[in-house]
Amino acid sequence: MDNPADPVAPVGTPTGATAYLAPDGFLEPLLQELGEVRGVHGRLVLADGPARPAAWAQNVWYDPVTIPVPSIKQGAKALRSIQRNWAPYAVAHHRRTQLIQDNLPHVSAKPVVFFTPPPTAPLGSWMLLDENTILAAPRCSSPFVNGEVPFVEDKSTPPNRAYLKLWEAFTLIGHTPEPGELCLDLGASPGGWTWVLQTCGARVVAVDKAPLDPRIAALPKVTQRQESAFGLDPKALGPVDWLCCDVICYPARLLSMVRRWLEAGTARNFVCTLKFQAETDHETARAFAAIPGSRLVHLSQNKHELTWMLVR
Repeated sequence: MDNPADPVAPVGTPTGATAYLAPDGFLEPLLQELGEVRGVHGRLVLADGPARPAAWAQNVWYDPVTIPVPSIKQGAKALRSIQRNWAPYAVAHHRRTQLIQDNLPHVSAKPVVFFTPPPTAPLGSWMLLDENTILAAPRCSSPFVNGEVPFVEDKSTPPNRAYLKLWEAFTLIGHTPEPGELCLDLGASPGGWTWVLQTCGARVVAVDKAPLDPRIAALPKVTQRQESAFGLDPKALGPVDWLCCDVICYPARLLSMVRRWLEAGTARNFVCTLKFQAETDHETARAFAAIPGSRLVHLSQNKHELTWMLVR
């Protein structure tokens, strides 16, 4: 008979590693960022040791374990014994993965309505390394399935789809600009980010050499300045609650501009897009990531870009 005082054996064997899920199409920048790794499974990269800074990881799997699964039901039972909510990532064995997931509690992945807080329930991630071995992590960096944030889109009002990046950034931050706050939108044309900011109730100064979409320029809380974002004097503009920048430029030039605003101390919060050309500028990305209190991420709405956020 088992001794009830005996500890319950943990499910799975610790890997001593961390798993990083690259955005679709951007495995190479993640591999360059991580350096030496243990293995690559599709877009999932396994690297020894605790989690490292990895802006190019759309989701990080903390402390993954391996679990033997001689059958579909035993695989699902093992996962359920750890926690309730799981999201699969399938590279191979798609049918077997789906059958195991079908035996787990349903996880809703309905599109998110903007202004809705992100999920708070723990969401683990798992995959089949081979037909009879699960790699599973009950704790991940993202509360969304595979780090992807699907939105209920507005396909008629915004002038382009760039607004989705700002929606996702504010969702991850956990709040939006407040009504009456002053936002500076640099590289604003045609106005997707300006539209988001004014829907939050904020006042927006939209700066770009190109004009805004007329519908956006006509919004009551929007002021348009047709000039270069890089020519602005931070001290001349006075205090700004949010500096948002989706301007097309080399990341090093963006870094110089951001440093000017940080030194001036006139902008409180920042959301900026680093847009890479043919090559990924990892050196500049690391410089952004090193700014105290900030966060550098690849949003699921980003392309060959990273988003830098500093919220105070």
